[in-house]
Amino acid sequence: MFALWVSVKIKSEKREQFLAAIEDDSICSVRDEPACVRFDVLQDRNDSDRYYFYEVYHDEAGFEAHKETPHLKRWRDAAAECVAEQNSIRCDTLFPRQYA
Repeated sequence: MFALWVSVKIKSEKREQFLAAIEDDSICSVRDEPACVRFDVLQDRNDSDRYYFYEVYHDEAGFEAHKETPHLKRWRDAAAECVAEQNSIRCDTLFPRQYA
């Protein structure tokens, strides 16, 4: 399994636009991409402008396919306006094994 942990800091004044865009990307990823196992969006309790995405794909090829989807393009367009900083970490999923 392939996972991605993404951290973003948003521009406060763009919160509603950000939330609409990331909800669209999350829902479409899980619904429309057979290789996407989960796409969770979390908000930091101590910083209301910090969000995390936890994405799990069956394999890295599934993530590469995700990068070609229309919903990711919509997300990237919105992120260009809403996100102040972003970083990501690529991971291999070990447990739980039910994703395999």
